[in-house]
Amino acid sequence: MLSINNFSKSYKGGKKAVDNISIEVESGDIYGFIGHNGAGKTTTLRAVAGVLDFEEGDIKINGISIKKDAVACKKITAYMPDNPDLYEHLTGIQYLNFIGDIYSVSKTDRESLAKKYADAFELTQNLGDLISSYSHGMKQKLAIISALIHRPKLLVLDEPFVGLDPKAAHTLKTIMAELCAEGSAIFFSTHVLEVAEKLCNKIAIIKAGNLVASGNTAAVKGNQSLEDVFMELIEE
Repeated sequence: MLSINNFSKSYKGGKKAVDNISIEVESGDIYGFIGHNGAGKTTTLRAVAGVLDFEEGDIKINGISIKKDAVACKKITAYMPDNPDLYEHLTGIQYLNFIGDIYSVSKTDRESLAKKYADAFELTQNLGDLISSYSHGMKQKLAIISALIHRPKLLVLDEPFVGLDPKAAHTLKTIMAELCAEGSAIFFSTHVLEVAEKLCNKIAIIKAGNLVASGNTAAVKGNQSLEDVFMELIEE
């Protein structure tokens, strides 16, 4: 579903934020992307989502190069940044309809999915309110719902659990598992190693722009906890 091939990204001064990484995310995968602040996670996720240009390597979504046909890739992808920018002058339902229009989601489907996920996140009664009145957690929930409204084949999420209360975090984990059971794939970054260890069937650990471990979660962590493995790898 997602193929990152020899991807590198340099910023001003020539320093590489990400250096020649390759990752394969298959349908059904919940793939965790782990690293300390500044390791290159967000740079990679933004490139996958098609919002950050890059010169070296290639990224393919469902076999389509994002360099050659970014629109086709974006049609089947949902991207949620770590600090989503929502149109706060809209109500929650107006924002969901706006996203539905962008992805040409039918009226029936958007109403059904909006109700399903708003009910799950206990946001239904607030959909008629202006987003400007929402708390941080409510905005996070709305951003997640908007990412799900077009049934994406690939979800790219940057720290999706930040700002969620324990119940909402549990709801999100359940939804992620359900989506992948239906054949979608999820590639997401997180600092919550316990979540990654329990939820992800595959993980990659990035340090200073370089992959230091990747593959099946059980194989990467062996007999240790993911936290122990992570600390060992980033301190080497």
